[in-house]
Amino acid sequence: MDPKAFWIGFNKVRGIGPVRTKKLLDFFGDLSHAWNAAEDKLLESGLGKKIVHDFIEVRKTIDLDFEIKSIYSQGITILTIDDEGYPEKLKSIEQPPPVIYVKGSIDQHDDFAVAIVGTRHMSAYGRQVALELSQFLVRNGITVVSGLARGIDSVAHESALNEGGRTIAVLGNGVDIIYPPEHRQIAQRIIENGALISDYYPGTPPEGINFPPRNRIISGLSKATVIVEAGEKSGALITAEFAASQGREVFAVPGPIYAPRSKGVNRLIRDGALPLIDFNELLAVLDLTQVEEYRYAKRVIQKDEIEKLISNVIKNEPRHIDEIKNATELSMEKVSAALAMMELKGMIHRVGNLTYISIAEEMTEYEVK
Repeated sequence: MDPKAFWIGFNKVRGIGPVRTKKLLDFFGDLSHAWNAAEDKLLESGLGKKIVHDFIEVRKTIDLDFEIKSIYSQGITILTIDDEGYPEKLKSIEQPPPVIYVKGSIDQHDDFAVAIVGTRHMSAYGRQVALELSQFLVRNGITVVSGLARGIDSVAHESALNEGGRTIAVLGNGVDIIYPPEHRQIAQRIIENGALISDYYPGTPPEGINFPPRNRIISGLSKATVIVEAGEKSGALITAEFAASQGREVFAVPGPIYAPRSKGVNRLIRDGALPLIDFNELLAVLDLTQVEEYRYAKRVIQKDEIEKLISNVIKNEPRHIDEIKNATELSMEKVSAALAMMELKGMIHRVGNLTYISIAEEMTEYEVK
């Protein structure tokens, strides 16, 4: 049986998300053993009684072989966190989704992505900003990520497509369901020029409770999140909160102080978000001017032994270049050259004067159960 069948089996059990999947993997070693485990072993692994009961009920009724063949027959790709094609940026967040379902494709161009989100009830001003920002990003080789919702999201997707670029839509339901239904045509174009992504099992309906958690994936796929317009209780503010917790930059488009649609973004700016008043500043702050150089480096240069040594030294905490040199016993010339290449590849980040840290270690905790 395809090993991914066990991943989708657990994914179908409500309540087994990133935290509990990790517990199962830590205890059993792989999900095939966990799937076939006895009740007492499941309880011993750390799952609660109700979750174990629910899982056993699902296990009794589900035909894993049939389920996975059904998913594949719909043109859906299954990516587990162990797969090479699983997005690296998403993998680096706290508690990344164990399984994602993809219609379309994810490729190296999507390593450089920016999320554009905002209110469903946009103004003409918000529409214009979303449209022009999406165009600007695509012209600079950057993938646009959003949530396929009405309003700002759909404008961002459609503008990226019209400009000939790539765009990714993260759904709050299964990728086999398009919501809202009037976005079927946009969704099909996204499949052809990017991807629909969800961590919800195919067939999962668009329930309101699903949408806030999916926002962590929108921000997790992106180097930065831009909030174009948002009221005081907009879902876009949840995306901004996730982005900040993941160590990603948050930009907000300033708006009139009396406009309800701008109250959320203006408060984000007050609380520390970067005001987006010039699109070029977005490129500068995120070093997105190096997009092509980065892609070339990732394509032709694999991680060598020196980079592996350095990665092991800085994987747990920031280290000064002198500490890295001493720990690896390499010459300063070799360390400096390797650090420069690793930064270009997006493996590390300079956090101070000649101090470096692994990209994955910059993320802060934001638990999603």
